[in-house]
Amino acid sequence: MAESLRWGLEAEGYVVDVAANGEEGLWKAQETGHDVIILDIMLPGLDGFQVCRKLRAQGLWTPILMLTAMDDDLDLAEGLDVGADDYLPKPFSYTVLLARLRALTRRGLGKRPAMIIAANLTLDPASRKAWRDGVELDLSSREVSVLEYLMRHQGRVVSKTELLDHCWDSAYDGGPAVVEVHIHRLRRKIDPPTGSPIIVTLRGEGYLIEDDHAR
Repeated sequence: MAESLRWGLEAEGYVVDVAANGEEGLWKAQETGHDVIILDIMLPGLDGFQVCRKLRAQGLWTPILMLTAMDDDLDLAEGLDVGADDYLPKPFSYTVLLARLRALTRRGLGKRPAMIIAANLTLDPASRKAWRDGVELDLSSREVSVLEYLMRHQGRVVSKTELLDHCWDSAYDGGPAVVEVHIHRLRRKIDPPTGSPIIVTLRGEGYLIEDDHAR
């Protein structure tokens, strides 16, 4: 199931790490920043309840979706009480899983509407589509991921390393030049021939979509 979820989520544009047991999952959650965690309860070693409890005790507040065959009310209550944000029993609808992940990634980072807007650029994370002045843009899955991350962090400089961490998986062993390539391609597709670019480059720091673009 884990590999099936990895395949499906990567097809939706997510970057996915998979942990085979509770100890590995706890370590990955501690060492690598994630936007959301899908946490099975019946894990070898540390179970999902223990992993969640330890993360919250350490002050790590990444949204957690409990995914489990245990659908008893007491299990649901325990999962939420140890700090989980949502709970989805098996068997589950993949469509519902995706919707819940989108909802969870909107939490805790200020205003996070379902449709993200910067100037006259609109992005819909659900459909993985973007529009400029109402005209749909032809973006690759990776370009959508980079653009979404920048738009969700309007007003803050995002470094190349941060984009690599969130938009490329851990198996990628190339350098930050790939980020420059994708930003260049994005600009060619989203910026008009004249006028200021939406994505601003701060040399030596990273990229920024300024707050005054947001509406």
